[in-house]
Amino acid sequence: MRRLRPLSRLSALLFSVLALQTSAFSAPPNIVVIFMDDMGYADVSCFGAQGYQTPNIDKLAAEGRKFTNFHVAQPVCSASRTALLTGCYPNRVGIHGALGPQAKHGIHADEMTLGELVKQKGYATAAVGKWHLGSMPQFLPTKHGFDEYYGIPYSNDMWPYHPQAKKGSYPKLPMIEGDKAVDEEITPEDQTKLTTDYTERGVKFIEKNKDKPFLLYLAHSMVHVPLFVSEKYKGKSGKGLFADVMLEVDWSVGQIMDTLKKNGLEENTWIIFTSDNGPWLSYGDHAGSAGPLREGKGTCWEGGTRVTGIMKWPAKIPAGTSTDTMMMTIDLLPTIAHVIEAKLPEHKIDGLNCWPIVAGEAGAKNPHDFYAFYYEQNQLQAITSGDGKWKLQLPHAYRSLPADQPKATGGIPVGYKQVKIEQPELYDLYTDISESKNIAGQFPDEVSKLQKHAETIRAELGDSLMKQPKGSGTREAGKAQ
Repeated sequence: MRRLRPLSRLSALLFSVLALQTSAFSAPPNIVVIFMDDMGYADVSCFGAQGYQTPNIDKLAAEGRKFTNFHVAQPVCSASRTALLTGCYPNRVGIHGALGPQAKHGIHADEMTLGELVKQKGYATAAVGKWHLGSMPQFLPTKHGFDEYYGIPYSNDMWPYHPQAKKGSYPKLPMIEGDKAVDEEITPEDQTKLTTDYTERGVKFIEKNKDKPFLLYLAHSMVHVPLFVSEKYKGKSGKGLFADVMLEVDWSVGQIMDTLKKNGLEENTWIIFTSDNGPWLSYGDHAGSAGPLREGKGTCWEGGTRVTGIMKWPAKIPAGTSTDTMMMTIDLLPTIAHVIEAKLPEHKIDGLNCWPIVAGEAGAKNPHDFYAFYYEQNQLQAITSGDGKWKLQLPHAYRSLPADQPKATGGIPVGYKQVKIEQPELYDLYTDISESKNIAGQFPDEVSKLQKHAETIRAELGDSLMKQPKGSGTREAGKAQ
């Protein structure tokens, strides 16, 4: 056999390396979305948690990429989940607030969910945990792109055992598998097992589908109140029940990561870890922390919408990196569509492909001109520039905890007071992440730009504060049959 000359041998080696890389990157990634409930920006240690450690989540960040300016579309349960799963502002598709057990509407059959998007490419799909996009059978995950579902149909506090629930105010909270109740009544004892049950279901799904691409949407019920933790983590933190619950959630993340590694799936799995909104501050020691951010859940201040964002995909996302370039959960669906080469829905969505930001490409910029923050019944409350620098708080009322009020303890909340913004307030989030200094008077041109963006989105989605309840671009939610 003729021996290769040194240059030829080098060329052959380089070709082999490139061929291996191409082979490793050509397969569509497995996708795992871990979605927390009411977890604040600073509730994991790599984002500033105090008094306890979350080593598995920290490892996820160290092996992946931190997104320190990552937002949800609305600071409340159902609306936030709608945005994640459809790529749309939730009010575009008729979902507002948090749907109750008696709600007769939910996600419309014509909307494309993340599950339906990846099914185009032959993915196995599972939703595990809290759904909250409608509890009637036609709204459940198995009708919207998910092969499997195991979890609760709405929040774990919409439940007769809630310490503040009036008798008869809530029906029994069921555990659903597929589209049938496998347990008609979840008890307090059952709630202590939720994090473990969800995790075990997620692990089984991964193992069952290790030979094909899959999407696992793991939506934890915690750390939404009422808090529950298993015996294996009860009292383990030494810092109270909330910290115990966070330790168990961290264990869950570790179990998912270990399962991927054990089955040789780690390299080509894209993990996305985030939360549906900021902390429910009125619950005091049963709530998390927004760290340096102002306010929490139920407000369009940064503490309500800016959440922990971590992504890992060893084959594509640079490890040990961080970005403060703004992104929102509405961007995940179109970004995933870009990566797996799936077709987006024909109807309009609001998210845009942000893959250059995710992949850490040099000079990557956010493609949005602006982001809109709605809350309540279609109130446009804030606008940010797409780069996340400028934020305009529009006139509206919001809830806040009085500074002199004692902190809530034991899972019984204290009351909010209503505060009203009378004139637009401008904040430079690059230098004032806490939204502490209103500089509207110093930068009238920036105020004017953001107000024009507000007019643009009002024309499409409406604004009940401006007596524009509907816009030209809204679609109806699904109605119960």
